[in-house]
Order: sequence, then C-alpha cells, then structure tokens
Amino acid sequence: MIWWLYNLVFPFAFLLLLPRFLWRMRRRGGYARDFAQRWGRYDAAVAARLAAPGRPIWIQAVSVGELGVARSFMEEVRRRDPAVRFVVTTNTSTGHALARQQIQAPDVALYFPLDLPGIMARVLRRIRPAAVVLVENEIWPNLIRYARRQGVPTVVINGRISARSFRGYRKIRFLTRRLLPQIQWFCVQSAADRDRLLALGAPADRMEIAGSAKYDIGPTPPAAVARARAALAKLGVRPGEPVLVGGSTWAGEETVLLDLVRVARAAHPGLLLVLVPRHAERRAAVLEEIGARGLDVVQRSLWPDEAPPPARRPDVLLVDTTGELRGFYAAADLVFVGKSLTQTGGQNPIEPARDGRPIVVGPHLENFAAIEQDFRAAGAFAQARDADDLRRTMVRLLDDAAERERLGRAAADLVARRAGAIRWMADRVLAARLA
Repeated sequence: MIWWLYNLVFPFAFLLLLPRFLWRMRRRGGYARDFAQRWGRYDAAVAARLAAPGRPIWIQAVSVGELGVARSFMEEVRRRDPAVRFVVTTNTSTGHALARQQIQAPDVALYFPLDLPGIMARVLRRIRPAAVVLVENEIWPNLIRYARRQGVPTVVINGRISARSFRGYRKIRFLTRRLLPQIQWFCVQSAADRDRLLALGAPADRMEIAGSAKYDIGPTPPAAVARARAALAKLGVRPGEPVLVGGSTWAGEETVLLDLVRVARAAHPGLLLVLVPRHAERRAAVLEEIGARGLDVVQRSLWPDEAPPPARRPDVLLVDTTGELRGFYAAADLVFVGKSLTQTGGQNPIEPARDGRPIVVGPHLENFAAIEQDFRAAGAFAQARDADDLRRTMVRLLDDAAERERLGRAAADLVARRAGAIRWMADRVLAARLA
C-alpha cells in the first residue's frame, strides 16, 4: 500500500513541477540535450557502452558537489580493481555537463532516470549493476526497491541528512522506515547524520561513521591551474596584485563582492575580482550588476584561451563557463565560497582549502554542518555574520598577507588530517558487490 501510494503521488508531483522544469530547461539551455535519458531511453552509442562485458557499479550523484565525491570514490576503487566499470548518473544539467567532460570510456555518464517503476526497472536491466552507490542523501524509493528485487546491493556513501531535510523526512517516516532497511550499508559523515537516519528507520547494525569523503579530494590538476594563471596574466594581472575569487555565488552575493571591490581598490588598485556564479545562465543579471557600478568586465565565455588580451585591463572577470572554478580557486589570493551569505546551505569550502587558499564564508553552511565545525575548530576559515561583516573581513584580509597565509595553511592542514574516508567507503562497496 505504501509503495502504491508513493507511485501514485510521484507522477502527479512531477506533472505539477513540469512547467518549472521546462522553464529551467529553456533558461539554462542544457537540459534538452540527452533529455530522453530521463525516461530510460539511450542512443545507439550509449546503449553499446552499457552492453559492454561485465557488471558496472552504478553511482548516483545529484550534481557537481556529489560528482566530486564520486570521482574520488571511483579512483580509489579503480586503484584496487583496474577492470571495474562505472555508470555515473546526475540530476542537474551542470552536473551532467561536467560528468560528460570528466567521465571517459569505459565509464558512462547519464542523466538520472525518473523514479517510476517501469522506467527504473528497465534502466536497472540495461545497466546490470553489480552495486548501486548513492552519494550523500539520494533516497530514491523505486531505485532502491527494484535494485533489491534484482539482487543488487545498495550502499550510501558520504551519507548526510541536514536538520532541514530531517524535518521533512520525519513527515513521511511511514515510508522511510520501510525503505531504509532495504539499503545494505550506510557510510555517514557524522554522529548527527547517523542519529537522524536511525530515527527515520535505518538499521543500527548497518551504519558506520566514516567522516566526510569531500576531504579526499585530489590537488587541482596542474593544467587547470596553469590555464587560470595564464588567463589572469593575459588580463594584465602583475605579480603582487591580489586576485579575489567569488566561487559558486548566488544572487545578492555578487552585489556585495562588487561593492567591496570598489572600496578595496583604493588601497589595492591592482585588485581583480573573479566571479564564478553557481549557475552560468545568470550571466545577464550579473553583467547588469557589474555595469551598474561602472566596472569593466571580461566575460570568459566570450574570451577563450586563444583570444588576444582585452583592450584594457578589466576590474572583473566573469567566469560563465563550466569546469574552471578549481583552477581559479588555486590561483586566488583570497576566496569567498558562495551560497553562504544570501542563500542557505552553502557550498563546499574544501576545494580551495586543499590548495591552501585563505577562505571566507557567510553564516549559512547548513549542508556542510560537520565540515563547518571542523573548519571553525581548526581556525581554517573566516566566517562573516552578514554582508557588512563580510566586507570588513575581506578588506582586513586583503590588508593582512600574514593572516591570509595562516588561514591557507590551516585549511590545507585540516584537509590532510581529515582525508581517508573514501577508503572505508570503497571497502564497503567492494564487499557488497562481492557478497
């Protein structure tokens, strides 16, 4: 009765959300490509790769952040078993575009199919996974149930459940207490995540606290760093001139950073702001904000590597492309990690920390609660209370090279100490695959 109710409600909920979904497809421009994959339909080239010998591991990673964990996990498993194959699914167009760039044969990158009985059962038969790996908090009832019916174990890695998500899941505990026991193993980030999952019905004997896999991130590829540094040099940035990077910014955060630049350039005339919005399709709105302040801008999507230097040195580089954030993080003198000031949830501060960059965040890191506690305890970032405090903090750090150095060193040391969770998770998935 419970599953019948879920499968009755899900299509209606999808239809209600469909207009917004179609609007996002039109606005972002990336959803239309490979859209049939959401219905479990694959072109001949993809179908041939799915039909390759051997049973792959299916990894579901909703978007860019989870994809980073998936890649670290894949590298660790492949280190132990070079013959293993992976099928990686993502939900967002940004995640899908990045997966297509990063996932190479024999692995396959796909959109995650709709969680409907007929579709999910068919996709499982096409992929033929040896195991299903869910990254963080991907709880899809039909995927989990039909995988179990087909004898495929499901493992949650880097599991987390925020306080906000927990409040929502508690309302459907009648579903979660039946669903969660069908998962073979949970590798969670913290004791709080464990306790919330136990309260929702997860079995205590299938749960372990492994820490956050996000700490197992590799260094930024040297080619990405070189590419970012070359772009900055071509813009006219000279040694000693500070580069401030606003990464994965959301609406309202660019405004604060742009106003900051206008103030800080009095003391630092060579300051360059690199803005990397979380959603590149917001470029028009961000360009309008930049223009309203009379600042000169170069738009990265219109200024590729092979383009000549701009006629005049800009105040702002708008990186409205995919896959370049880590290179610019590594080339920064100071980093602001977005979705932490005007939005809730936050973005991952570990990427710039891995390269020893000094980091500033806002008050909202709800999606990274355990990581936030780690960084605060280690003094590995500066956290601002609000927009005014953010401006003051960043101006202070621009004036204090020694403090920037201390923050960057503390951040890199923290990442090095906390690494290792991926090994635990690989152990559990490989054991489940062979069981």
